[in-house]
Amino acid sequence: MAANASFKTLRLQQVGRDFGTMNALKDLTLDIQRGEFIALLGPSGCGKSTALNCIAGLLPTTRGSIWLDDKRIDVLPAEDRGFGMVFQNYALFPHMTVRGNVGFGLKMRGVPQAAATPRIEKAIQTVRLESQAHKSPGQLSGGQQQRVAIARAIAIEPPVVLMDEPLSNLDAKLRLEMRQEIRRIHQGLGSITIYVTHDQDEALSLADRIVVLRDGEIRQVGTPEDLYARPAHLDVAEFMGFRNQIPVTLLSAAGQQVEVSAEGVAFQAIAQEPVTGQTAYAAIRPDDLIAVSSDAPGLPATVEAIEYRGRDFFGSARTASGTELFFRSSRRLTAGEPVRLGAQPSTILVYGAS
Repeated sequence: MAANASFKTLRLQQVGRDFGTMNALKDLTLDIQRGEFIALLGPSGCGKSTALNCIAGLLPTTRGSIWLDDKRIDVLPAEDRGFGMVFQNYALFPHMTVRGNVGFGLKMRGVPQAAATPRIEKAIQTVRLESQAHKSPGQLSGGQQQRVAIARAIAIEPPVVLMDEPLSNLDAKLRLEMRQEIRRIHQGLGSITIYVTHDQDEALSLADRIVVLRDGEIRQVGTPEDLYARPAHLDVAEFMGFRNQIPVTLLSAAGQQVEVSAEGVAFQAIAQEPVTGQTAYAAIRPDDLIAVSSDAPGLPATVEAIEYRGRDFFGSARTASGTELFFRSSRRLTAGEPVRLGAQPSTILVYGAS
């Protein structure tokens, strides 16, 4: 089941969307190549769903333009763009069977039944629901209903498939299973998939590139590996799992290699952006901040909470100055116990104070 093979690029050029005086999207510019899986990632209110709805045609843009190769599409109504959409709430018709739901988009496009039937069956086969095709949505599990929604979106053989937090209503086990299915389906389509999520794990596991948004603006675009290891800004680092953000004082710098101090302890780190003043922030993942022996170098703190997560313990602690730290430990600690927390210099990223 291949998407329209004649297109190469979806281009967003300075796309903006205002709601009254609020700028929900600000000059969004991005080129997406055929076959790419793009995740729009960010917290609630960052503009990711607004961007998706503008691409889909469900919201008009206030400024800028959207192009499919040399064809401008932001001036077209949603039904003329030919994009597939998968909603958070599935939006299935309860009175129709799986086949009826999957074929609805083809019917609305006036595709003759003889031509629609093989496309419907192929879409159902792609999402592995052949044995459920005669059932109504009410007879299906949440994960199966989501598969029906995906099959309906791909049955029209769209150049672009848009997904708006499609797994948020599923339990943890089903989310993991559906991630694999969505990636498998995407790879078989040859289309663009644009996927909105606030879950960094989903974005990391699914996307070829991740677009991090904040306040309607693109903060960083990169591969999952790039964003996981080297977020460009402190807010991106926070969203990519760097929960520890420690105020530090810059002692010295030699290129990206810097020495900083916090809580009276000096340590080496890597500067991710220019640090112009003495004050900066060190960002560290909880996995990388480890409880060390009492005589080893590390930040002194007091344990506040600890929990066992299988192989290791994870906890929170607080320094004398009041900074909360999230850390990992190979041994059980108790609340109120003093602890020293350290990390390898390569895992400590430093950002300027904004």
